[in-house]
Amino acid sequence: MASHEGNVRKDDSVDWRFQLRLQIKDEYAEALRSGERLDTLRSLQEILDSHEASVVCQYDAFADFCARSERNGDLDLPLYKWTLATIRNPDKKAKYTKTFTIYVRGEEVYEQSSAEALEQELQPLVGGSVIEDLAKYDSNPANNPQVPQKYRD
Repeated sequence: MASHEGNVRKDDSVDWRFQLRLQIKDEYAEALRSGERLDTLRSLQEILDSHEASVVCQYDAFADFCARSERNGDLDLPLYKWTLATIRNPDKKAKYTKTFTIYVRGEEVYEQSSAEALEQELQPLVGGSVIEDLAKYDSNPANNPQVPQKYRD
């Protein structure tokens, strides 16, 4: 999902769903991945809890997708090929092990009001001791990267 600035929709007839992602500082990413409850992470965890939200490491989500595809024999799917190339790339692994997708009530994408309320509470933590960046994405395919052609051949 691509960043969607200002919540200006390209198609006002569709009610797009949203997702928030966090970039976590290196020294806290592994603790967050493992579910460790550090005092430093308390403010973040309290906000997440108040919104019935949790975080999933983007790298782990990619690796899980690849493992499921392999179990199901879906090795020819373009998305599998692209995702596998991503997790095998050391630079991308370094990026995605500190990128966390926020799930709300177990959902990967959620209504705009939930995303905005959560974003508003998290924004003061950005640039602090734990969160480097916060991004909001929408589900509009026109705003999201498509599988590159080299993985579709």
